[in-house]
Amino acid sequence: MENTWTPAHRAVENQDAETLAQLLAKGVDPDEACDSMTLLAHAIDVEGDSALQSGGPLTVHTTAVLLAFGADPQLPCGDGQTPMDLALHYEHDLAVELLQRHISG
Repeated sequence: MENTWTPAHRAVENQDAETLAQLLAKGVDPDEACDSMTLLAHAIDVEGDSALQSGGPLTVHTTAVLLAFGADPQLPCGDGQTPMDLALHYEHDLAVELLQRHISG
């Protein structure tokens, strides 16, 4: 699947917030979808899955960058899951809080 990802989705997969921010600043759509997954949902999925696999702490860097560049926190993926659904699935409290602030803000 990685070979079909856009540069922005590769940055999300690698949790490279700096490259992601540079791409968004150059005009990449923060709501871009690839393989029916939005950048924001992908970010939350990667952050949650990485923490589960490594046993390390949850990070929120790529999620925060996407929200700062205007990603729609309520935009569902092709399967109907929203970023909030994924954040709740992973018990990703930092992402839940950020999403709530952008949804109600």
